[in-house]
Amino acid sequence: MAGDQKGKAKAEQAKGKAKETIGRAVGNERLTAEGRAEQSKGDARQAKEKTKDVFKH
Repeated sequence: MAGDQKGKAKAEQAKGKAKETIGRAVGNERLTAEGRAEQSKGDARQAKEKTKDVFKH
């Protein structure tokens, strides 16, 4: 399960980065903001999983 969550975190980060880049390229501030939000969500999920790993070992 933890591996699945780590994968989701990476996917969210990548998807967010793509949205942010596309938003900047076309000048769409809303898309850029959505991309940043998805990256933050992925970062938070990844941090949570890392914290769980620390307490597991």
